[in-house]
Amino acid sequence: MDLKTVQTQHVPVRYLEGGSGPDLVFLHGAGGVTAEDPFLKALAEKHHVYAPLIPGYGDSEECPEIRDMLDFTQHSWDVVEALGLKDPILVGHSMGGMIAAEMAASQPNDLSRLALICPAGLWNDDHPVADMFSLMPYEMPQYLFHDAAAGAAILTAGRNVEDPNFLQTYLVTNARQLGMAGRILFPIPERGLAQRMYRIKARTVVVWGDSDRMVPPFYAHGFKKGIKGAELVSIPEAGHMVIVEKTAQVVDAIGRLG
Repeated sequence: MDLKTVQTQHVPVRYLEGGSGPDLVFLHGAGGVTAEDPFLKALAEKHHVYAPLIPGYGDSEECPEIRDMLDFTQHSWDVVEALGLKDPILVGHSMGGMIAAEMAASQPNDLSRLALICPAGLWNDDHPVADMFSLMPYEMPQYLFHDAAAGAAILTAGRNVEDPNFLQTYLVTNARQLGMAGRILFPIPERGLAQRMYRIKARTVVVWGDSDRMVPPFYAHGFKKGIKGAELVSIPEAGHMVIVEKTAQVVDAIGRLG
């Protein structure tokens, strides 16, 4: 995947691009995305993939003008327009799924295909979404992966998590990224999406890992019920990072959109 830059109204946006086929825009979760992401590479085998970084992620500039859910939504549409795309397949994971759903609700006639992967955006007091802002690094694997041990190995990628230099870089990067994500995810990841989902006209597939402890599978049914005609694909032995644990199955589910 190549890292490029496109100018939008408020800020230059860094984005990853690669592959060939129908245009697909991927919106990443709170953990960000990199050019080495295996899910992007799998998508790029069948699609022309564009994966914009939310301002503040990677080496992209921060953007104080993006303050709330409406700002995130309109900014993301600005990126699609700046890239010259018309009716791309829109795919969002976690926080990116929340933004993608808001985009589909705000401009329902501009989007015909939508894939939401373990999206945030709904809330029920009896089934709370995990508070990622209070989790320590060593706690993350058990919330993100079905196989926590394998997930820990993926997250650390062989790096010494006790090395002060690694920890300093990790904490600074994490604080920068979550500072941006917190504008729509903190204190709870809910900004009224449930009241707007009825506006979504796009053919929608909702994908969920059965072992998701970050955003419980309970919410899969809320999205299926809230979006007319939505198809739910539940994937066993996968957690919130189903895009890593069951990459091929997620890509196949997206393929149902045509």
